[in-house]
Amino acid sequence: MFMRHRYNGCLELLLEHISHESYQIKESALCALMQFASMEGKFPLQDLDWSEHYSFPRELIQAVVERLLSQEEDMALLISRFQEYLDMEDVRYYVMSSVRENVGRVMDKTKGVSPARTNVCLTYCVIVCPLVHFTAKHEDWKAAKLKEHKRTFERLWLGFLKYKLPSSMYKKVLVILHDSILPHISNPTVMIDFLTAAYDVGGAISLLALNGLFVLIHQHNLDYPDFYKKLYSLLEPSVFHVKYRARFFHLANLFLSSTHLPVYLVAAFAKRLSRLALTAPPAVLLMVLPFICNLIRRHPACRVLIHRPKACDDPYLMEEEDPSQCHALESSLWEIQTLQKHYHPDVATAAMAINKPLSQQEDAISELLELSTYELMERDLKHKQSKTVPLEFDPATQLLQGSGGVGVLGLNFSLE
Repeated sequence: MFMRHRYNGCLELLLEHISHESYQIKESALCALMQFASMEGKFPLQDLDWSEHYSFPRELIQAVVERLLSQEEDMALLISRFQEYLDMEDVRYYVMSSVRENVGRVMDKTKGVSPARTNVCLTYCVIVCPLVHFTAKHEDWKAAKLKEHKRTFERLWLGFLKYKLPSSMYKKVLVILHDSILPHISNPTVMIDFLTAAYDVGGAISLLALNGLFVLIHQHNLDYPDFYKKLYSLLEPSVFHVKYRARFFHLANLFLSSTHLPVYLVAAFAKRLSRLALTAPPAVLLMVLPFICNLIRRHPACRVLIHRPKACDDPYLMEEEDPSQCHALESSLWEIQTLQKHYHPDVATAAMAINKPLSQQEDAISELLELSTYELMERDLKHKQSKTVPLEFDPATQLLQGSGGVGVLGLNFSLE
């Protein structure tokens, strides 16, 4: 009994050190506690209900989770360090259960962006549900069943997403939603309300919601009536400068790949991209111009935008949010013709593609989606001139030579 009290006192001291000012002390305390948890699993301090939890130290793991979800201190680094322990099935299962029990307490007591909410969000993001069955010593143990893991994982996320999240947390969740959350939910359609609400927020959050909506539309037959109207409204000058630009245009290319889309809709996207291209940086233009040409290849009826002569007054309405009312099909792609005189030679060459009949084969844009200005400059600097550039100059035959064969000294100093 004496040793038991000393051991419990050691655990309490280590738990207090998780909130220490020094990260090294925090990390050492966390590693020591997880080592104690491992030893308790092998050598239990007391007999437990072997039919349900066996000898796993649930109380110790729950205490560690409560410290990680601190309401006063940012635990981002320590949570990242704790992530390696989540590779163990039993630890992951009981961590999910403990987080689910504490999330209500944290989210109800705090508002907006706070250390407590940030800790909760980071903890959720580092928990990954297993994809394959795993083996365990006791098959009737809940923590050893993949079905129980998925059920707990689903309840964990559905309970978290019912709270109102600030934009920073929205972004963190949406980044991993399509590949780390939706595949492990038994009925992904329950996420429709969350994703459609995020899609209507606007800005970067709407861009990130596209991934989840793409999964629901293509794999679960989600019907979103104003989907393309909202996608059209996301095409703003800022879309060329956001962090998730490559992901957005990759998904936009997939959504616009169907040949059954109305001609007016495709023409609206092509025209709006052409107008935005007038102020876009060269690295983006090298991707946008082939993107527009691919739209025209898929829908030959849009070729009228290329062949129609430029009018004095463009009927296209840039401010109109409804693609069916913007009169894009009555306009022309004069913006691409303007870009043929762009200062960057690669952009001018890409814009000249509309001067000749477009081939049936589409241009590959996958390698251009993440092209940056730095990479473009590096490519230009490494480019070697195939031929010499002619220059007009008089070859020097002597030092300080002047015009007419008279030296510079002779021009300035004379004995006459």
